[in-house]
Amino acid sequence: MKRPAFFIILFGLLFSVPAGAADAAFLVSRETWTSVQSRNFLLVGNADERDLRRTAVRLEQFREVFGRLFGRAGLNVQAPIHVIVFRSLNDYRPFMPVYNGRTSEVAGYFQSGEDVSYITLTSELSETSPYGIIFHEYVHAITNDNLGRLPPWLGEGLAEFYSSFEIAEGDRRVLLGRPLAHHVALLREHRLLPPGRLFAVDYGSPEYGENDRKNIFYAESWALVHYLMLGNRGARQPQLMQLLELLGRGAPFGAAFRQAFQTDEATLEKELREYLSRNSWPVTSFTFDQKLEFDATLQSAPVTEAERQFHLGDLLRHAGRAEAEEYLQRALQLDPNLTAAQASLGMLRMQQGRFAEAREHLQRALALAAAAPERKSNYLAHYYYAFTLSREGAADNIIRGYTPEQARVMRAELQRAIALNPDFAESYHLLAFVNFIAGEQLEETVALLKRAIALAPSRQEYQLQLAKLYLRLSRLSEAREILAASAAGSADPELREEAQSLLESIDRQIRFQAEQEALLKAQGSARTALTGPVTGDEDPVSATRPTLRRRAEDQRVQGQLTRIDCTGQGATLIVRAGDRTFRFHAGSLDRLKIVGQAQPGSLGCEPLKKPLPVIVIYRAAEAGSAFDGVPVTLELVRPQ
Repeated sequence: MKRPAFFIILFGLLFSVPAGAADAAFLVSRETWTSVQSRNFLLVGNADERDLRRTAVRLEQFREVFGRLFGRAGLNVQAPIHVIVFRSLNDYRPFMPVYNGRTSEVAGYFQSGEDVSYITLTSELSETSPYGIIFHEYVHAITNDNLGRLPPWLGEGLAEFYSSFEIAEGDRRVLLGRPLAHHVALLREHRLLPPGRLFAVDYGSPEYGENDRKNIFYAESWALVHYLMLGNRGARQPQLMQLLELLGRGAPFGAAFRQAFQTDEATLEKELREYLSRNSWPVTSFTFDQKLEFDATLQSAPVTEAERQFHLGDLLRHAGRAEAEEYLQRALQLDPNLTAAQASLGMLRMQQGRFAEAREHLQRALALAAAAPERKSNYLAHYYYAFTLSREGAADNIIRGYTPEQARVMRAELQRAIALNPDFAESYHLLAFVNFIAGEQLEETVALLKRAIALAPSRQEYQLQLAKLYLRLSRLSEAREILAASAAGSADPELREEAQSLLESIDRQIRFQAEQEALLKAQGSARTALTGPVTGDEDPVSATRPTLRRRAEDQRVQGQLTRIDCTGQGATLIVRAGDRTFRFHAGSLDRLKIVGQAQPGSLGCEPLKKPLPVIVIYRAAEAGSAFDGVPVTLELVRPQ
């Protein structure tokens, strides 16, 4: 489902726990939990406060070094990051991933979300440090929010390269590029993928999804990035930076590769093989004049038992785990006035489809937030409430429209969220979505989407929404420019398909308009030749109107409604019936009679969650039309 429809877990681990694990966690004694707030992270846990502070400093150091190497613009991460540090493996185990009924012993993991991202780890470090995994996923969070969804080889290669981050010599010296033993071993035992194949791997390829092949893919991706960063004394590092910049601007990978590296894939493969044959992995280091010290900026505070239950429950909610409800309810039993717990349980109820209860919890959260209007973190309560209202009543991802009062309330809540946190892009995006569905304040909505794009330039769904808005405003050339870039360069196949479909719809309409204009001109020329020039006493419209053949009788087709493309000239219904695809063009959805399981106005221009079985009664189009006909009645039917 597309944003802002539902929160999407981008790089998290979706897992379950064995029966009884959650109950066991509740039986843990009420040990002391502490919070540490750094500049960019909130850490909580039952680990020693010194361990919490040490972890906060390590994360801030990594962020600082990454920013110095990539530029400050590369540090814009939309979702705040919360870190939970467990004192022991036993305390951590109920929150570790479980696969096929067995707990996967991990040192740490990163749970990414649109509103909040979580890092979890234990301070009881064994032979495996959790920081490599955490740094790997944190790089994904940074690059996704700023550069978009990179080609898999590049995204995973960068994340693996920076996972080797080490700091030494009194927090003044940074080491990068340490060889990763498991990758080196695989590279020695297996043949390399040719760069052409490596570059062609996408998120659905077996090389990315199958364990054995994925391990080799990760190893080669790491090796190639290692070479581009450090090989031949960093000769190609500036070219790699240029490639990232071009991809961040939406350039297709092939064109960006050629422009950045000024070579072909065969040459790069030869260079990589030569690099690997040396079996020598250079390590780069940076020494700073002053220590990368952040301890003075850290603020510590005790965590109540209710807050502990909230943090654990919210983590589990973001991971999609059912036991989240027990923790959140326990938090509110202990402290009904805990704003964050009320908001989180409200979102859980919304995700469960229990909208009345969701509204109750979120309204309570807003009332509590009103008592601390200056508290920045309350922006999420306002955003959550507007988000819930925006989804209430939707069926099969179809928005039925908003009443003026609903739109007013959502706008007020989102404007409050923006006032509290003007750097959270989703608030702008959702406000634009509300205006788009309501068909109001559309010119102002352009600025909202541009602000969201400026905050999160890689979010291609924002670009697509802006293109749809331009279509609604009949700004076809601007819409076409965005759609052409999305159709060519989006890493998301669904976004690519939708952009391509809208692009084709625009082109068909442009051709149709041109054909009609040519026909009108020809008819006018013929009339002028037969009867002389049109005088001022004649109706110039009727004088040039072409004579059309009589319409055929209404026809009927049954199939699957797969998409509705909206432009300034109307809406196109795309219906697949057997091996044929029909395109029916309506001047306005409001004029279309809808029967069956939907009510008038229930279908909109947003993507369908899944195809809908329909019967379309239509009038066949005139000869030469770009469409199959004009829909008269749309009946939504039950699947057989």
